Amino acid sequence: MERDAIVDLLEEKNSNLLAWLNKHPEELWEKGPEGKWTTAQQVQHLVDSLQLLNNALSYPRFFLKHKFGTCNRETRDYDTIVKNYQQKLIENKERAAVFNQKLKKPLLKNRKRLLNRLQIQHKKLQYKTRKISDLNLDTLVIPHPLMGKMTIREIIMWTAHHTEHHTNILKEKYKETLL
Repeated sequence: MERDAIVDLLEEKNSNLLAWLNKHPEELWEKGPEGKWTTAQQVQHLVDSLQLLNNALSYPRFFLKHKFGTCNRETRDYDTIVKNYQQKLIENKERAAVFNQKLKKPLLKNRKRLLNRLQIQHKKLQYKTRKISDLNLDTLVIPHPLMGKMTIREIIMWTAHHTEHHTNILKEKYKETLL
């Protein structure tokens, strides 16, 4: 997937999430289905994920190359990344649960600030994606906690899917509540 298409995909997935969140009743911000993350926690998780990626992309390219190496295979396409991620989620349910159990629970009073941070982090990622060369997008790798080492292009495409994944979870978990 070309760089501009990735940026457009990030924008589309983020816009879909924000549209849903803007229609979602504020009184449900801190309440989630039994045993599941609240809306606030879903958003916090996305902000944390985006911030980690943006921080990693702020390091000098030589540092990333030295620390994590370079890719020794062809870059995977979006559909392959999505398929692999869904498979990894199924295979690692317990590991994912442990990884995510320490997530804080943002309060309603922090909703506006957290949604603003989500938008800022998405815009930063779009900006950084436009500035990274195709060579670096396809050769530099960074680790993903579930997927292992991914090229920068792959992890940015995964980020678009990750936003969609959590948007779909929110829609599914709250559909009975909102009827």
